[in-house]
Amino acid sequence: MENQVVAGDNARIGDKAPDFKVKTTTGDMTFSEYNKGSWVVMFSHPADFTPVCTTEMSAFAVDKDFYAKHNTKLLGLSIDSIHSHLAWVNNVRENTGVYMDFPIIADLDMKVANLYGMLHPGESETAAVRAVFFIDPKGTIRLIMYYPLNVGRNMDEIQRVLIALQTVDTCKCALPVNWRPGDKAIVPPPKTLVEMDERIANTTYEKVDFYLMKKEIALN
Repeated sequence: MENQVVAGDNARIGDKAPDFKVKTTTGDMTFSEYNKGSWVVMFSHPADFTPVCTTEMSAFAVDKDFYAKHNTKLLGLSIDSIHSHLAWVNNVRENTGVYMDFPIIADLDMKVANLYGMLHPGESETAAVRAVFFIDPKGTIRLIMYYPLNVGRNMDEIQRVLIALQTVDTCKCALPVNWRPGDKAIVPPPKTLVEMDERIANTTYEKVDFYLMKKEIALN
């Protein structure tokens, strides 16, 4: 099966994630089917058998239980062939004991990379930058990160924002700078004078001013 992609512009936050059919290291995939009922963290890397990419992809594999616990599937991509992907996965497993058993897309024709805006000509016209897309179970792109070819991603931040996105959905709140699980959330700003007075009168909030208050939230 040749890679097939639904036409569209480069993906942005709030967009419906463009659907596609591809070959991966775990078999043929239709993205919308893979995404159904779970979050997806999709990430591109410049090339197989390169040092920074090896450290990153291995880190995703080592932390796969974290993602599974948070109802999240992993999906990698580079502009390499299936044969290159398989050889690289096996090489990493033999040399480090880490098994990158999540699907990795073979995007030789660069259709998915172009569809999602993973090719930045200022960096490279033939290698995807280190992009990360957070896609929710409804198929909506919720957050995008871009890293250059020569700087590895921060895996702690990727996990932090995944939990943050799931938290704002569950608790219907906003989260302040450097938020981590256990920290207080932002109380939504008032829209009327009555709501403003109610916020001011509330004794359970941490108050800076009427427009900036925080509250405790319960996480599962």
